[in-house]
Amino acid sequence: MTTSEPTRVPDVEAVRAALAGVQDPEIHKPITDLGMVKDVTIGENGAVNVEIYLTVSGCPLRDKITRDVTEAVSAVDGVREVTVALDVMSDQQRTDLRRKLRGDAEEPKIPFAEPGSLTRVYCVASGKGGVGKSSVTVNLAVAMAQRGLSVGVVDADIYGHSVPRMLGVDSRPTRVEKMIMPPEANGVKAISVAMFTQGNTPVVWRGPMLHRALQQFLADVFWGDLDVLLLDLPPGTGDIAISVAQLIPNAEILVVTTPQQAAAEVAERAGAIASQTRQRLAGVIENMSWLELPDGTRMQPWGSGGGQTVADSLTTAIGAQVPLLGNVPMDPRLVQAGDNGTPLVTSVPDAPASQVLTEIAGKLTTRARGLAGRMLSVSPA
Repeated sequence: MTTSEPTRVPDVEAVRAALAGVQDPEIHKPITDLGMVKDVTIGENGAVNVEIYLTVSGCPLRDKITRDVTEAVSAVDGVREVTVALDVMSDQQRTDLRRKLRGDAEEPKIPFAEPGSLTRVYCVASGKGGVGKSSVTVNLAVAMAQRGLSVGVVDADIYGHSVPRMLGVDSRPTRVEKMIMPPEANGVKAISVAMFTQGNTPVVWRGPMLHRALQQFLADVFWGDLDVLLLDLPPGTGDIAISVAQLIPNAEILVVTTPQQAAAEVAERAGAIASQTRQRLAGVIENMSWLELPDGTRMQPWGSGGGQTVADSLTTAIGAQVPLLGNVPMDPRLVQAGDNGTPLVTSVPDAPASQVLTEIAGKLTTRARGLAGRMLSVSPA
């Protein structure tokens, strides 16, 4: 005669411990810390029912949350069946969540401008359009994320926004009380005015509205603990460049140019704005440096030397070394990757352009902070 072993009943605390390993896919913090676990009940036959609060009723990632909770709880010893029931937070619960994440201040602050912020902020600038600034921004961001960093991109080119398509973002931001949760693609969080307009509607705004939009992108969006934030600036030295200097004075400027001297002269003006805004110049990137032909030779359709010319000119202008960070070759696949939302550094990592962009990303994320190139407000005694 044999006796069957009694069925082991899963422990509630073990289930909650498993839930602590589930992160909200937008906030990137454990759902247990965010007050999203409403209740856990366990039946005698090992059936577990988990009730979860969603932050908003139309949460676009509800299916992912359900899958993640089911997977985590299913791994607990004794669990034979998992049922996930979804509810929605009340207004008060969302207010409590916002205070937990952002503090009690009614007016949101720009975290990257706060004293002690460890987020490195890069403004990717160019003197003129058509130099591949947005492609460089997106691929640098993804290359940084591949290094294990938490990265965000602000599409600050309000009139010529293109970051969502290039990055592969296909969802809109979620608003939780007074916070905007940025969508994520290829490991990078991003925000753009394109996410708030219908279709290809043009944006017709003047300076004050541009400033307010940028301020909201920086303050109202919940970015979390970013290691790096990149801003894709519009070409030239207009309203947005000035607003960035006011809102994030510690931001550093990356100048993107192409090899021809005409473009270099314009790019110098974009970099020289740093001497007026007291921002640091992180370096110069020369894009479209050459095109490798099938026989292995290199063709330079735009000439050569523009990037080094800009770096040398800016070094002289500000009195501190401004490095040429790299020369990115032309590659038709870079354009195709941007159109498809699959950045080249991930879709073709062995491409020469991908390798150069990855090297530049490494330089920007590993060098120590310093005062080189930063203007100091001092006067002689």
